[in-house]
Amino acid sequence: MPITPYGGTLVDLRPETREASELRRRARSLPQIRVSAVTLSDLYLLSVGALSPLDGFMGEGDYDAVLEGLALASGLPWSIPLTLSATRAEASALRPGDEAALVAPDGETAAVITVREVFGWNRDREAEAVYGTRERAHPGVARLDSLGELLVGGEVKYLYPRDVSGFPEDNLTPAETREEFARRGWRTVVAFQTRNPVHRAHEYLQKVALESVDGLLLHPLVGDTKADDVPADVRMRCYRVLLENYYPAGRVLLSVLPAAMRYAGPREAVFHAIIRRNYGATHFIVGRDHAGVGNYYGTYAAQEIFDRIDTQALGIVPLKFEHAFFCRACGQMASTRTCPHGREHHVVLSGTKVRESLARGERPPAEFSRPEVADVLVEAAAQALQPA
Repeated sequence: MPITPYGGTLVDLRPETREASELRRRARSLPQIRVSAVTLSDLYLLSVGALSPLDGFMGEGDYDAVLEGLALASGLPWSIPLTLSATRAEASALRPGDEAALVAPDGETAAVITVREVFGWNRDREAEAVYGTRERAHPGVARLDSLGELLVGGEVKYLYPRDVSGFPEDNLTPAETREEFARRGWRTVVAFQTRNPVHRAHEYLQKVALESVDGLLLHPLVGDTKADDVPADVRMRCYRVLLENYYPAGRVLLSVLPAAMRYAGPREAVFHAIIRRNYGATHFIVGRDHAGVGNYYGTYAAQEIFDRIDTQALGIVPLKFEHAFFCRACGQMASTRTCPHGREHHVVLSGTKVRESLARGERPPAEFSRPEVADVLVEAAAQALQPA
């Protein structure tokens, strides 16, 4: 049997054509709340059930429970608050039961929300709880300063008419990935989260996991990321050449996740696991410094957080891996669990160091990137350096 969606039911907040037309007509006369690109991606994920069992933005009870106890008010594990911010002017006339139009950055009506409650929040409290710091140098914390003074909770109906992913042909909904897993006969599926090109260490972890499950969901995040992260279109070219040359046909499904990065480290690892359960994955790879940024989180903090939550209720198996590296003495990828040699034999490169090397016109070493992937990265870096 396929794994059930989180909370038992796959939510779908996309109204039928007739209802959508009526909502769009009504939205023209409703109070408006402007939303960011990050909130637009949240709306999309809500609408297709990636954030099941949520049917909209959190009210104060769930918000407080998530910050303080890593769970919804119902007790179901949850790690990152899913909220809609509004300015005081936008929220001033809203009362429970009222409707408001959520307007995307391009001016399109993105959704209609039926208000359940409006409540205040504290930026520093959320920063400390979710990101473990109040420092505005942290990109997730910095984003909080751009949000409105109030939060609006309520059910949404999704109306945005355009693709939010940038890769419509590769953007499968949770219902569609589940259908594809069933068509392929996959009963166990391991999901892999990445915002970087897949390098040799990633490949090693994925293939170790593939030895014990039916299939791999390679699920790169293509929403908002830091300006210095590798652009999504370049990453997608890397994934395609890697799958074409180094993975068994029929055992990997590449599909994008149009989510924004929060860079919330341990809490985001749990958040990503919940999302992948809704997409139909039974296992989720959690490697070194998952969703980390700078030095804000311990190397394996993203794995340790799973020891603090009810993993039976979470329902997806976290696969915790040691940091992998290429060992020149072994002549292959390895980890501290399998390699007896000293660090002088290990080739360990971070995505940050590779980006710095590319900016200098240097090619990633073969121990870090497959040659076909390196070709894509070098070409993209060279194009980026050309004058406009």
